[in-house]
Amino acid sequence: MPSGRVRWFDANKGYGFITGDDGKDVFLPSAALPAGVTTLRKGAKVEFSVADGRKGPQAMDVTLAAAAPSLVKATRPKPDDMAAIVEDLIKLLDSAGNGLRRRRYPSAAESRKLATLLRAVADNFDVQD
Repeated sequence: MPSGRVRWFDANKGYGFITGDDGKDVFLPSAALPAGVTTLRKGAKVEFSVADGRKGPQAMDVTLAAAAPSLVKATRPKPDDMAAIVEDLIKLLDSAGNGLRRRRYPSAAESRKLATLLRAVADNFDVQD
């Protein structure tokens, strides 16, 4: 059974391509994915069978051999560092809350800073395995 890595896959379009271990590209329709799988990450290792399609080789009966490693998960801060970041963020949010209680929104610069920090912290928590 041939194997390779997902070159790209777009769930909205319903297809993608696998680069086989032999270096050749194989069309990957969503119908070839295992039951319950709706998308594949770039770089995921797969095994598949090949059939001749209208426009060339096409993958069939795809099985996931190994998921692609999560770059976000590999680069996120250590838990101790993240705890300090969250504590600092809580202080900033508390300060913003106190200002709002006094009927004063943060300035535009403060709002942008707070929004940027919130997104960055959220990104570190939102890891997809």
